[in-house]
Amino acid sequence: MPYEHGVKVGEVPTSVISPVQSTAGLQVVIGTAPINLAESTEYVNKPLLAYSYSEAVQALGFSEDWENYTLCEAMYAAFQLYGVSPVVLINVLDPTEHVTEVSAASVNILNGKALIDVTGILLDTLKVKLTAESESDLVKDTDYTATFDDEGKVIIAVIPGGGISAGQTALSVSYTKLDPSKVTTADIIGGVDVETGDSTGLELVNSVFPKFGFVPGIILAPKFSKDPTVEAVMKAKASAINTYFKAIAVVDVDSTEADNYTKIAEWKNDNNYTAANEVVCWPMVALGDKEFHLSTQLASLMSAVDSQYGDMPYKSPSNESLQINKAIVEDGKEVNLGPDQAAYLNGQGVVTALNFVGGWKAWGNRTGAYPASTDVKDTFIPVRRMHNWVANNIILTTWQKVDNPTNKRLIDTVVDSLNIWLNGLTTEGALLGGRVEFRSEENPLTDLLNGIVRFHVFLAEPTPAESIEFILEFDATYYNQLFAS
Repeated sequence: MPYEHGVKVGEVPTSVISPVQSTAGLQVVIGTAPINLAESTEYVNKPLLAYSYSEAVQALGFSEDWENYTLCEAMYAAFQLYGVSPVVLINVLDPTEHVTEVSAASVNILNGKALIDVTGILLDTLKVKLTAESESDLVKDTDYTATFDDEGKVIIAVIPGGGISAGQTALSVSYTKLDPSKVTTADIIGGVDVETGDSTGLELVNSVFPKFGFVPGIILAPKFSKDPTVEAVMKAKASAINTYFKAIAVVDVDSTEADNYTKIAEWKNDNNYTAANEVVCWPMVALGDKEFHLSTQLASLMSAVDSQYGDMPYKSPSNESLQINKAIVEDGKEVNLGPDQAAYLNGQGVVTALNFVGGWKAWGNRTGAYPASTDVKDTFIPVRRMHNWVANNIILTTWQKVDNPTNKRLIDTVVDSLNIWLNGLTTEGALLGGRVEFRSEENPLTDLLNGIVRFHVFLAEPTPAESIEFILEFDATYYNQLFAS
């Protein structure tokens, strides 16, 4: 050891850990996109983290045909209607699999242009001939150009001096086009390829945190979540993302089968839409001529409300404004619920849309577990989401302490750090109270010797003031004021 003379300062790690926050309302949406309209076909079964509408459109394309291209509905709701970001979008429509080949057909030329009145065309498969009997194809960018119009249809423009004469009145075209009808529930559910190890569909939810560093908060599959097999996988994935994290699934009741509010409870129970980590929605909604699944709008509404409360999900989305002007069922028939009918659905663990005071609002605080379960942490949406959020943040904050020596310094650091954080949440109103304890009865010597350390976290989230009551009484003593001097 060298000889020392003077003053020396050393450092030790800070005894209080800075909290790390997860994104409470991060949406992960699985569905289909018009990938032929994108700049490339890169985003097939590959998560896209999008911060803006233009970014999402550039990577995935956009179409008004939301029945076939469900991710477009989600990106429009998130970015255009509610202004929330980021959103993770996972497209499962594969242009190498979900396609149909279209044999040669004639298209008319008008004013030097020919319109192929079909959407979904893969431009690199387009073959243009003068006639169906012509031996050779015309050459793109020499004889003609091919571009998409605003509706996603291909316009062929004749290049003067090329191989198409001025007197040509028609062309023969053949191509391969996307066929969204070939996307099945199995594609949405996805899995892991045993040979390559590549994940697809809902299995890609597990890749969001390792890839982007954000913990999923809400899992969506517009249109497909009405299928009980998809819903079952959604709530399973939401309960154990990367083994450790938790989220919620926002799903829809099939309004074709359950087209009246009196049929919802039976449908929900028969199809097992009854989990604590899912929010069940009915019916569909619309804004002008644009029709949405209620799950799509509710998820974006949740994210928007979270952003107003410090990115913490302790405020219920109920009684907050939806961007709609009517509620509908699958066939377009309007649904107009009264408060008593909406309350009945809420009592069955279903969130709906109500136009009563202040315009159209989301209406309902209960998860799918209600009324079979009455445990407050499992039945109120904001309480369940706060439980998930707190648990996710504890994991993110204390992960750095895994494999540290099990000594008094470790115990005190974890307990003190989390108690400071929970006290802060209580001060902000996100919790009524919270604390962390290291209890001897929960940490037997045999477990400590085996490297297992347990901390007990106590929480109390504020429940939504779902029913506010006033007692109105006639007080005859006020008549005495008539005789006051």
